[in-house]
Amino acid sequence: MSILVSRNHVNRLLCCALFIAATAVAGWAQVPSASPTPNAATPPGPETQNPTAPPATQQPAPQTPPAVPPVAPGVQPVAPGVTTTPQQQSLPLPTPVPEGSITEEPPTPLFPTIEQRPLPPLPNLTRLGVTSDNTIALSLNDAIKRALQNNNDIEVARDDVRFAETQLRSLEGVYDPIFSITPQYDKRITPQTSIFSGATSTGTTSQTVYTLSPTISKAFSYGGGQYQLSFANTKTITNATSSTLNPIYASNLALSFTQPLWRNRSVDSNRHQIRVQKKRLEQSDADFRQRTIDVISQVQSAYWDLAFALRDQQIQLANLNLTRENLRVVEAQISVGVVAPLQRAEVLTEMATRESALLTATQTVSTAENTLKQLLLKDSTSPEWSAQVTPTDTPTVDLNPVDLNGAITEARKNRPDLQRLRIQREINDLDVQFFKNQTKPQFDLQATLATTGLAGARCVPDPAIGKTCPTATPPADLVGGYGQDLNNLFGFSTRNVSVGVAIQIPLRNQTAKANLAGARIQREQLEASMRSQEQVAEVDVRNSAQAVESARLRVVTARTARENAEVQLQGEQRLYAVGRSTTFLLFQRENALANARDQELRAETDYNKARSSLQRATSTTLRVNNVVVDATTP
Repeated sequence: MSILVSRNHVNRLLCCALFIAATAVAGWAQVPSASPTPNAATPPGPETQNPTAPPATQQPAPQTPPAVPPVAPGVQPVAPGVTTTPQQQSLPLPTPVPEGSITEEPPTPLFPTIEQRPLPPLPNLTRLGVTSDNTIALSLNDAIKRALQNNNDIEVARDDVRFAETQLRSLEGVYDPIFSITPQYDKRITPQTSIFSGATSTGTTSQTVYTLSPTISKAFSYGGGQYQLSFANTKTITNATSSTLNPIYASNLALSFTQPLWRNRSVDSNRHQIRVQKKRLEQSDADFRQRTIDVISQVQSAYWDLAFALRDQQIQLANLNLTRENLRVVEAQISVGVVAPLQRAEVLTEMATRESALLTATQTVSTAENTLKQLLLKDSTSPEWSAQVTPTDTPTVDLNPVDLNGAITEARKNRPDLQRLRIQREINDLDVQFFKNQTKPQFDLQATLATTGLAGARCVPDPAIGKTCPTATPPADLVGGYGQDLNNLFGFSTRNVSVGVAIQIPLRNQTAKANLAGARIQREQLEASMRSQEQVAEVDVRNSAQAVESARLRVVTARTARENAEVQLQGEQRLYAVGRSTTFLLFQRENALANARDQELRAETDYNKARSSLQRATSTTLRVNNVVVDATTP
């Protein structure tokens, strides 16, 4: 039966054999040669007699065993047959202590005395210009209300609306009734050369006329017509001999009416300007709503930034207090000699880093607070600039996903910028309508109805001035004073009626045609602008919705990271308490937990800011925050 042995097995067997052989040779080389052992060791010198030996018996001289080297002084001799190494042979022996001497204790090592240092004070967190005794607890709704009452940008937008209202009332003033009156006194003395002129003996005639003519006129806001009612009154005193009445009262009551039949009937310049200004007022109202939405969104963002900054400051302060507690423990351990003083430097380095982070967080608080105050306060002299603003609301997170399609629909219906473009398109429709009407011929109906009255006293001769009266007697209904004049006036016995049409046909009318063509070009531009703005609105909504969704997911992951960081820190603290961890690792866990808390807080803050941005993008900010803007458009 054949046995196959591999080369590896052969090598292993040869190595074992060589190892055994080398071990045996080394053992043989260390065994000393045998030598006779003397019965008693005697010092060199003359031979001594063994007291126990018989008399006259000689003892052999003692011999030194072969191969035994001489023993140096102070070195313990090695018994025969015992193998020693050179190191063991050179070890000094303890010096024998004489009997009766006093043995001294070894001296105690001297260590420097280290006292426990006190903890350094906390950094100064006082902010410039802010007093601690003046604190304003502010909710988000209160902040929005203050901004709507005091914000300067909203005040400017509100004044824009008010100015547009005054412009509209100014244009509508063209339809206000106009009353006019022109009292007049006219005295004339005229030389006369004709015998029929009624001159007196002086060759002159004197005539004095008193005139009072009130008039009222008004344009119609519908149809483009206008009317004028005039009432003329005169009193004439003359010395002419040809006048049968003196003084003479004359009155005239006339009503005139003009109505366009084609051009300017449906729309004219005044009505076009008024209609356009009404649309401008709607635009200013949309601009005011947009500005209000922007300010509310800015207030919400600044409010949550301040809430985050204050909570971040608390997190950094808590992290610094952990370092201070570690320093207190390390100082106590150093004072009792458990740890080296070098560990103090490590803790102080970490403390300085965390103090710097705390001071940076304090600066962030000041910046966020000033940003919020700028939105809430009306002027820079308000005493509330020195107050500490403390938000009372905390970030809330709705874990439900965003309805993107519903948000896009809301934006198309509510966004003021889209509403402004729609109003601009309506203004363009008014321009097209007006300029198209101006290309038509003009036919205006004109009508007048008038009545007159006349009365006076009978002529009385005056010989002193040579005045004579005609022999003819005036009609009885004309004799009287101003009352008789009015009686004749409203009797309609004398009247005037006229009706006509004023026709104006433009032969080319290039101005109206060019204005109409320009308005149609502007319509095409507005259509393109409307499509572009709708795309901008949809992109804005999509980005805002994605920001909300991302922030929502970040909140979930940040909460998980914070919970795990708390567990890791607790475990590291337990390991550090039993001496199985280091200060460096403990600091890493503490910083990791502080960062995790910051990340969770930042995610919650970003979620609320993203929600306000989505409300701004969909223009639901006013409805969500229960803000009602009064309609100013008449």
